[in-house]
Amino acid sequence: MEIKWTRSALSDLQRLYEFLAPINHIAAARIIQTLTQAPDKIIHQPRIGERLDEFECKEIRRLLVGHYEMRYEIRNNCFYVLRIWHTKEER
Repeated sequence: MEIKWTRSALSDLQRLYEFLAPINHIAAARIIQTLTQAPDKIIHQPRIGERLDEFECKEIRRLLVGHYEMRYEIRNNCFYVLRIWHTKEER
């Protein structure tokens, strides 16, 4: 299974880093590294994330990675990372 990152997901990573780096750039880098490695760790069990029923036509799932929510889609033998945000953010 191939992992693909959407522009929105990459933008989310950038936004999270820019928010955290002024406070603690080492922790910010560590969090971004954890988030970018998460798909590699679950690629062999991509359906481990909770399925989101509001997206009936697509297989959209969410996975908690620490205090962050990662939404992804499984489609045609690909794992698409869609969005990432802190669980305390209003979404």
